[in-house]
Amino acid sequence: MLCRSKAKLLVAALILLSVVTWLYLSVGDTGYGPSPGVLTPQLPPRAPSMQDLEMKLLEAEEENRRLRLQLGGLRSEDLAGDNSSRCSQRSLTEKCELIHVAIVCAGHNSSRDVVTLVKSILFHRRNPLHFHLITDSVAQRILGHLFKTWMVPSLQISFYNASDLKPEVSWIPNKHYSGIYGLLKLTLTKALPSDLSKVIVLDTDITFATDIAELWAIFRKFTGEQVLGLVENQSDWYLGNLWKNHKPWPALGRGFNTGVILLLLDKLRQISWEETWRLTAERELMSMLSTSLADQDIFNAVIKSAPSLVYELPCYWNVQLSDHTRSEQCYSELADLKVIHWNSPHKLRVKNKHVELFRTLYLTFLEYDGSLLRRELIGCPSDKEQEEVLDQLDEEDICYDFRRERLASHRVHLSFLPHQILPEDPTDVTLVAQLSMDRLQMLELICRHWEGPVSLALYLSDAEAQQFLRYAQASEVLQSRTNIGYHVVYKEGQLYPVNLLRNVALRNAQTLYVFLSDIDFLPMYGLYESLRKSIIQEDMADTQKALIVPAFETLRYRLSFPKSKAELLSMLDMGALYTFRYHVWEKGHAPTNYAKWRTATTSYRVDWAPNFEPYLVVRRDCPEYDQRFLGFGWNKVSHIMELDAKYISIRSVFDPFGWWSPAICCQKCFHFMDKKYSLRYVMLMDAG
Repeated sequence: MLCRSKAKLLVAALILLSVVTWLYLSVGDTGYGPSPGVLTPQLPPRAPSMQDLEMKLLEAEEENRRLRLQLGGLRSEDLAGDNSSRCSQRSLTEKCELIHVAIVCAGHNSSRDVVTLVKSILFHRRNPLHFHLITDSVAQRILGHLFKTWMVPSLQISFYNASDLKPEVSWIPNKHYSGIYGLLKLTLTKALPSDLSKVIVLDTDITFATDIAELWAIFRKFTGEQVLGLVENQSDWYLGNLWKNHKPWPALGRGFNTGVILLLLDKLRQISWEETWRLTAERELMSMLSTSLADQDIFNAVIKSAPSLVYELPCYWNVQLSDHTRSEQCYSELADLKVIHWNSPHKLRVKNKHVELFRTLYLTFLEYDGSLLRRELIGCPSDKEQEEVLDQLDEEDICYDFRRERLASHRVHLSFLPHQILPEDPTDVTLVAQLSMDRLQMLELICRHWEGPVSLALYLSDAEAQQFLRYAQASEVLQSRTNIGYHVVYKEGQLYPVNLLRNVALRNAQTLYVFLSDIDFLPMYGLYESLRKSIIQEDMADTQKALIVPAFETLRYRLSFPKSKAELLSMLDMGALYTFRYHVWEKGHAPTNYAKWRTATTSYRVDWAPNFEPYLVVRRDCPEYDQRFLGFGWNKVSHIMELDAKYISIRSVFDPFGWWSPAICCQKCFHFMDKKYSLRYVMLMDAG
């Protein structure tokens, strides 16, 4: 109302000033004006100077312009949403004021979902942020690395171990699908720092459609005993009688939804919040036996006993999209929306007449390039170190693009899909590779040939990451495997960071040994078990050795894989197979000594030579790849040189069954979407 009053006053002032200006210009600069019905002495009119008239006119125009600017500013705020909240934000939220947000997040899926929430907040924000994340070990590892590599200015992250808080709520039986983590919001007065006075608490399935500073400003409206800011529940759950014998926890009317909460922490601690909710939960559990909606049931039971604790937020701060809600009453236009809450197990498949609109908004942030959110907040302190380094680069340098790309920070989302933690096994080996979207079709083939663990680094855009997610979730082959780690490295810049990708996959392998391969190589059936046996036979635990897996290729699109060494040799003699890159870069694999391999029955020493780039089995703690190499060329050669310097003893060619059963590689160039790709298959053959 205050903003509307100011607008009306400005309009009136603008009209009045225009009228006065018109009258003045009409009567001239005489000092007198005619009065109707009265005779006045007529003095000779003094002709006003042109300079006087111009000065008066300029002053009037300047005043008009100033008033129009003020009126335009108020109108733009009015069109952007609720007038009162905009005025409150401008007057109550200080520039560069730090806003605190708390989120409970556990597991692979939840840590992936929270990224969309974070994107929506960063997109609209104009203030520094501090995220307080209550996580399990899985989510902390994933999100810790993601935010470290994201490098968003004016963003602080703090982690709190959920395991330390579980004893506080583990005694409460809970039927909600969120499990024990759905109760941890009750413990925030204890979990968060004692000097933190207020915090916004959010579920992971939230999407912001406005600046979170508007919500933060509402804390200033709390009065009296109010310590909780909540939106009324938009379903009939707490009214009861949804079905026969439906008995919800006690609530005030429809109750309140806890997907968005304003917590006034200092006052909550003063009123002994922990003791209050505990006593309430103990009392209600005597008849209710368990919670159905986790922390929400207990919050509402407390509020039922003490309604004065609540400041009721306008419903557009938590538009709830679960089934059987009345969320349509919260908005009439898209501009009315502030926060969308996908609080249904069905998520994007929820029933709502405007669900397509909400889904579009959600998908916009889901696939939004997170690198674009690394923007500085104008007028707020920032780290200028990166800018200073960039300023030192010479754009005339012929290597400028490479030097510039070396400074790029790629966001890395580890364990993009759930995978199991492997038990310790001193002989286990992980296949390590990297790929981009155009090699996605190789994943199912590799899974059929390699039953062991796999660590993959995928170079994808935000939109491609969602395409990969849908592909993986629809694949029966990939869904049946729980020992594959998918680590997404988000695209940044123009050059392919091949060695960065290899290092991400290498660092995140869980086994003691790794098979350093390429994604377009298909291992022979049984290679996984053969390598494990060879690790023991070659005593790799106590010696510094690297096992070379020879590679072969074919130009045929279709190939019947040889089932023995004899069949493989026959195909080599017939020209159906070739040693890998024989026609293109013979130096790359010549030191493997394929002539000796043809007759070898035991492993033999291979000496390094310039340009050598074999496929190896080594310990996981081997030297990493040199990340200065970008795009194509020499990236693997440099790594082999460093390995040779470290592994000074024998480099053995692996012989699984007394024969040297090597790798077969098939190559076929073909056209797809007007681009040329090279498809290679590698197999280490059983010569039995």
